[in-house]
Amino acid sequence: MKTPWQVMTGSDWLVVLFLLGVSLAGIAWVATAPEGTQVVVTSGGKICFTASLDQPYSVDLDGPLGKTRLVIDDQGARITNSPCPRKICIAMGVARHTGDLLACVPNRILVSIDSPAGEEVPYDLLSR
Repeated sequence: MKTPWQVMTGSDWLVVLFLLGVSLAGIAWVATAPEGTQVVVTSGGKICFTASLDQPYSVDLDGPLGKTRLVIDDQGARITNSPCPRKICIAMGVARHTGDLLACVPNRILVSIDSPAGEEVPYDLLSR
């Protein structure tokens, strides 16, 4: 029985190399995103909290399910505790680059990182 490597043609290898190159370029593009300067938290569509990413801070944010804890430190902003059942917001990790988002959907809390003042960031997604 032949292995997949033995049955691949030259065109197959070109497709694999092209996809690998696109993947590496995407990783490099995300890694070079500018660092954000401000954390903006919305709950129910209204801004309920803003803070600078430069200063360490910890705050409990109220949502329909209870309190969600947001911690800002030298690594960035992250959710460390939440009453939601699956804790996906905690598993999202640290947000520190412009455009990064943390969302606790069941508790209706959205944490976003804004760009430095005066710097325009291109959209990565538009929706109607």
